[in-house]
Amino acid sequence: MALAIASSALSSFPTREVPWKYSPGLRVTTCMLGRNSTRVGASKGVSSVCEPLPPDRPLWFPGSSPPEWLDGSLPGDFGFDPLGLGSDPELLKWFAQAELMHGRWAMLAVAGILIPEWLERLGFLENFSWFEAGEREYFADPTTLFLVQLALMGWVEGRRWADMLNPGSVSIEPKMPHKKIPKADVGYPGGLFFDPIMWGRGSPEPVMVLRTKEIKNGRLAMLAFVGFLFQAIYTGKDPIENLMDHLADPGHVNVFSAFTSQY
Repeated sequence: MALAIASSALSSFPTREVPWKYSPGLRVTTCMLGRNSTRVGASKGVSSVCEPLPPDRPLWFPGSSPPEWLDGSLPGDFGFDPLGLGSDPELLKWFAQAELMHGRWAMLAVAGILIPEWLERLGFLENFSWFEAGEREYFADPTTLFLVQLALMGWVEGRRWADMLNPGSVSIEPKMPHKKIPKADVGYPGGLFFDPIMWGRGSPEPVMVLRTKEIKNGRLAMLAFVGFLFQAIYTGKDPIENLMDHLADPGHVNVFSAFTSQY
C-alpha cells in the first residue's frame, strides 16, 4: 500500500527528461557544487559540467516561477522551495548533499525490506520481519556491532564531510594512493569502486539524466520507507503482505481504514 501511495504521489509531478545542451567554450555551472568553470573543447570524459535548464524546464507546478537560486543546475531540481531554505548558497550545497545521501540510504533500506520478505515467500528465509530484525541474535553482541559500525562509518563519513568542506581533498587514485584525482565532484566519487560500469564518465547530458533519475528514485524510496514504518506500527505486517491484503480487499484494506477500524 505504501508503494502504491508513494508511486501515485510522485507520478503527479512532471517527470519528462529534458535534453541537456552543452556548448564548448561557454561558461557553465558545475553540478552539485554551484561553482562556475570554463571548459573549452570539452571531451566525452567530462562528467561534472552541466548548464542550467532552459526557461521551459519541467517544474513541480506547471506555470510556476522557480526561485532564482534553483536555476536547474542541480539534479532533480523542479523549482520547489516554498520556504526558501536554499536561498543561502552554502546551505543549498549542504541540502543537496543531504538529500542525495538520505535518498541512497532509503533505497538500500527499501531493498533490504522488500527482498528478504520476497525471499521468505519463496521459501528461502523463515520468520523474517524487518521491524523485528534488531531482536535477532547475530555473530557478535549488539555493543560490539555498534562499536565496529561506529568506527567504520565514522571514518567514511569523516572523509565525506572533509570532501564537502574542501572538494577534492580526499579523492585519490586507487592504483596510486599518493596521487589525488583532479576532480571536485562532491557526492559522486566515481572510480573503480563507486563507478565500475563507468556510467558517470560520459558526456554531461546522459550523466545529468542518470543523476536526476537517482534523486527521483531516492525521493520515492524515502516516501516508501515512511509508508513502511507507519504500516508496521499500525498493522504489524510487512509491506508485501500489506499489499497482498490491499489487493485482495481494496475497499476495506486501505489508508482510510487506519482511521476507522482499529482506533
